[in-house]
Amino acid sequence: MQIIVRLDVMLARRKMKSRELAAAIGITEQNLSLLKSGKVKGIRFETLAKICKELDCQPGDLLEAEV
Repeated sequence: MQIIVRLDVMLARRKMKSRELAAAIGITEQNLSLLKSGKVKGIRFETLAKICKELDCQPGDLLEAEV
C-alpha cells in the first residue's frame, strides 16, 4: 500500500497557486513541490493542519491510500 498526495487536485479546486499556499502556511515553494509530488517520507501534523485550514479541507481530501 502507498499513500498518494492529492494536493494538486485540491489546489486546482480552490483556484490557488502553490506559491500562494506556500506563503500562507510558511514553507518554501520547493518543500511544497516535494510534498505535491509525493517525494517526501512524511509530513508534520502541524503543516498538514495549516494546509487543511488554508484550503478549507480535511486531511482525507489531500491523502489517499492506494492498494
